[in-house]
Amino acid sequence: MSIRDFLRHHYRHFNAATLVDAAEGYCDHLATDGRMMVTLAGAMSTAELGVSLARMIREDKVHAICCTGANLEEDIFNLVAHDHYERIPDWRALTAADEQALLERHLNRVTDTCIPEEEAFRRMEGLLVEEWRRLAADGERDFPHRILYRLIREGRLDEFHQIDPRDSWMVAAAEKDLPMFVPGWEDSTTGNVFAAHCISGDVPDPTLIKGGIEYMIELAEWYTGFTRERSLGFLQVGGGIAGDFPICVVPMLHQDLGRANVPLWGYFCQIGDSTTSYGSYSGAVPNEKITWGKLAADTPKFMIESDATIVAPLIFQYVLES
Repeated sequence: MSIRDFLRHHYRHFNAATLVDAAEGYCDHLATDGRMMVTLAGAMSTAELGVSLARMIREDKVHAICCTGANLEEDIFNLVAHDHYERIPDWRALTAADEQALLERHLNRVTDTCIPEEEAFRRMEGLLVEEWRRLAADGERDFPHRILYRLIREGRLDEFHQIDPRDSWMVAAAEKDLPMFVPGWEDSTTGNVFAAHCISGDVPDPTLIKGGIEYMIELAEWYTGFTRERSLGFLQVGGGIAGDFPICVVPMLHQDLGRANVPLWGYFCQIGDSTTSYGSYSGAVPNEKITWGKLAADTPKFMIESDATIVAPLIFQYVLES
């Protein structure tokens, strides 16, 4: 039995049924010549979502990504340092002393998975500093994802590969030159490393890296052109800035720029475990977005209140099998 048939047979009610409805809606959107943006919050890259997301990108089921700086870098960390990661299944039982011991071994824990500082952060640091200095010497500026795209395309990471590059969503995105938007990049390990090199004077200019406002300008131009011919859907994995930043481009174009005939998002699904509560964006039900001019009353809307590391790969496989 395929995953698609399994889900249709067994997932009949509650969040399970919404998962199937959302996956069907995704397929329907693509079938009517729609396209899809996926947004990544949380630690999806450390959860190795790339195993399923990379194939979605390569098979043209994902057409743009908005992600946090952490997800951007952590897929690369996994690519070049996977063999040095440590998994701790009983992480809930760790004491403060156990956590201190991990720190002393330069292992940075994300739930049950420890990212190795030397093999991941410092290995990438050297390559990135070279790029930052080159930008400065050439009088150029660039977006964070573009720098990583170059490292991938030029083969400068190849000797460090510790997973099959087919399982890296960043490799897939670089191959496709996928439109990407990374708001709040400074809130990431490489963003902190960049700031440290600017403070030390090793990198001369903090404006070398294009930031969130320039990403929004880029997104506005891209969305305007892209949606002239086709509808764009929105699959939000987690909450926070990765989801809120790109979805706001539509009301900005309408309300702040006064542009007419800008399409709203044509499909919306959010996967997350944030509960609906007072003032919570991540837990806000999709209909709230109607009042902000992000979604239409008749936009297909789905909210799956569950663990995205479980749900997202199932939706992706469902779409791939359809």
